[in-house]
Amino acid sequence: MNWIILIIAGFFEVGFASCLGKAKQATGNEMYAWYAGFLICLAISMTLLIKATQTLPLGTAYAVWTGIGAVGTVLMGIFFFKDPVNFWRIFFITTLVGSIVGLKMVSN
Repeated sequence: MNWIILIIAGFFEVGFASCLGKAKQATGNEMYAWYAGFLICLAISMTLLIKATQTLPLGTAYAVWTGIGAVGTVLMGIFFFKDPVNFWRIFFITTLVGSIVGLKMVSN
């Protein structure tokens, strides 16, 4: 169950990073709404990470959480923010996903 909580926490990490990207592009009240989304996603992500680390090893949980956040944020950047796509970006994202899966497989 805590692995599911950790994965959801990682998705909220993607959410807070994406809100920062959108806030940078917005002005006025829309910008403040994106910053509010950032704070909400940050609070949820941290709360879930704390919950997951109650039973999962801290180092593994943190690595998986940041990995999900990194992969998700890169994908959000590619699909929604028009970030560049090239072989090496995809290659290293793929190796990161493999590392996350590997950590899950070797953890108790």
